[in-house]
Amino acid sequence: MSWSMPVESAPQERLWMAFPHGPNAGDSPAEAAAAHEAWAAVANTASDFEPVTMIVDPAELDVARRSLSSAVTVVEAPLDDAWMRDIGPTFVLDDEGRLGAVDWIFNGWGAQDWASWEHDAQIGSIVADLAGATRIPSELVNEGGGFHVDGLGTVLLTETVQRDPGRNPGISRAEVEAELARTIGATHPIWLPRGLTRDYERYGTRGHVDIVASLVGDGRVLLHVQSSSDHPDHAVSREIERVLADAVDASGASLEVVPLAAPATLRDDEGWVDWSYVNHVIVNDGIIVCGFGDPAADQAAREVLESVYPGRTAVTVDAREIFARGGGIHCITQQQPRSSR
Repeated sequence: MSWSMPVESAPQERLWMAFPHGPNAGDSPAEAAAAHEAWAAVANTASDFEPVTMIVDPAELDVARRSLSSAVTVVEAPLDDAWMRDIGPTFVLDDEGRLGAVDWIFNGWGAQDWASWEHDAQIGSIVADLAGATRIPSELVNEGGGFHVDGLGTVLLTETVQRDPGRNPGISRAEVEAELARTIGATHPIWLPRGLTRDYERYGTRGHVDIVASLVGDGRVLLHVQSSSDHPDHAVSREIERVLADAVDASGASLEVVPLAAPATLRDDEGWVDWSYVNHVIVNDGIIVCGFGDPAADQAAREVLESVYPGRTAVTVDAREIFARGGGIHCITQQQPRSSR
């Protein structure tokens, strides 16, 4: 049996999320409330387009039910954190359209000293069972934000994630590539040199690709572009653009790079921001787009994404509170493709 991860714009069954919990939501009641509001806004918006299931730690059930629309299904399970893209499974389909779920090993983004993952390491298996999917175990330490596919064999990766010594010490490119071919049907890897600057600071993932670039599925790739030379990601985005300009997809065709310009804000209270419109999530008939309180840039991003995904309505949800905690809208969601089961 062979498995393949569909492109994210393929028809979906539902969207999975996890609700912010405990100290990972914030150091104060106000910060926790802001996190709950931000996650709920994404879930409630997505539920206008397709079913949404939210995994909620028992300690947060009351606040979750107050925050979430009645259209969002709540399922109770212990959690450490709330990044479903990384702690949840990666859904795949077999040759007959049956649903599978790749259960990667999760170790707190490379066993970082601030992370805890006792409960989060079980979420992949829990969600796979809830979805009725065939569980596909993997020995690769990996997260869903660390790769992006076109559904046709091409996968984007960064050198600093799957080959991170804190994740998979001593692993070779060939070993990573073989496991991705086995589990998600990705046979043509494009290795990017790194991720965005802030992602290498203390609470970063060390280079997740889903904040840098994403494959559309028709030979195009969306690229985060930082136009200000004052920001260190200006050089990063230009370096990645050069790599993508020289790359081909699984069919051997050159990729068309579609720029998504960063918003005007360069810094927040913690330093250089990594605010990126690439970190959107596709839903049935819609696109949930990160908003940054920059009306012109937010509007421009919606227009680009609606042109790339025709027939879908782009809806902006303020993502600043999510980014302040280490990621964006794509990072807190995981799509389940429609299957024949």
